[in-house]
Amino acid sequence: MADLHPEATELLDELDRGNLPPSAALSPAGAREAIREVLIGRGPEIEVGRVREFPIESPGDLGDDLVLRCYEPDEDGRESWADDSIPILLYYHGGGWVRGDLDTHDELCRYLTRELGCLTVAVEYRRAPEHPFPAAAEDAYAALQWVGKNAPVFGADPKNIAVAGDSAGGNLAAVTALAARDRGGPNLCRQVLLYPVTDHALDSESYEERAENPMLSRATMEWYWDHYLSRAFDGAHPYASPLRARDLSDLPPATVITAGHDPLRDEGEAYADRLRDAGVETTYTDYEGMLHAFVSFPALERASEAREQIVGVLREAFEDGE
Repeated sequence: MADLHPEATELLDELDRGNLPPSAALSPAGAREAIREVLIGRGPEIEVGRVREFPIESPGDLGDDLVLRCYEPDEDGRESWADDSIPILLYYHGGGWVRGDLDTHDELCRYLTRELGCLTVAVEYRRAPEHPFPAAAEDAYAALQWVGKNAPVFGADPKNIAVAGDSAGGNLAAVTALAARDRGGPNLCRQVLLYPVTDHALDSESYEERAENPMLSRATMEWYWDHYLSRAFDGAHPYASPLRARDLSDLPPATVITAGHDPLRDEGEAYADRLRDAGVETTYTDYEGMLHAFVSFPALERASEAREQIVGVLREAFEDGE
């Protein structure tokens, strides 16, 4: 495995100077505040056409409403698509299903909206432990259903939708693709999974090699899973661990990105392999020397490379879907 990239080393030094304790040493509320301190304000605010938030009813009897933040492109971005019918990207933020929010990933969603000229819908799904599995998974799919029904409000194309997410958000993007297949749509043109959580087992080689990784440790992932699952056996459910799904056929084309110095690396690669074996068009890229969550740090050169890759595959998918 490649050595830690110099940029990643500098990032760790910066975070270490902030004296932020590991998530597993904090309460959920404390962990939520800590990630906001790390991620918010990482770059200048990127201008887009308009940003609006919509509360929507949560599925079934699972409790509170969820919130969708909708980023609309400016006129130049909108006019880059035929008939001014813009494509749609649903984005699910990371944070172990416990932390992370609309603000921690605001910069990335603005970037994607500007670069793609698409409607980006960020999903504020309900978080654990207040709302354990399957709340976040059901919210993720409910957001897709809402977007499919309400796309015309935004001048957007309900037949040209992709999903993306990072870490636990990558898990939810993968789960949404499974749910859309299992429940009859809406159909998706692409799934982009950034260092996704795909399995509850925590037994891969990368978990052994990177158990004490300062950006994401084994102990932190155990803490996340303990909060997310109210019953341990739910970890075997494919909507919690998509790698355990018996059938991965008939899913949208996938782009899976991992980081070399990340305990989640192997399960991301394993999911890409299983998708490919099931006949799903899949591209897999491991950014050697990088840490978990690196795409959220725009000053990193390798983050810029990954962002350009993400924009490229989504643009191609959206153009094919026009």
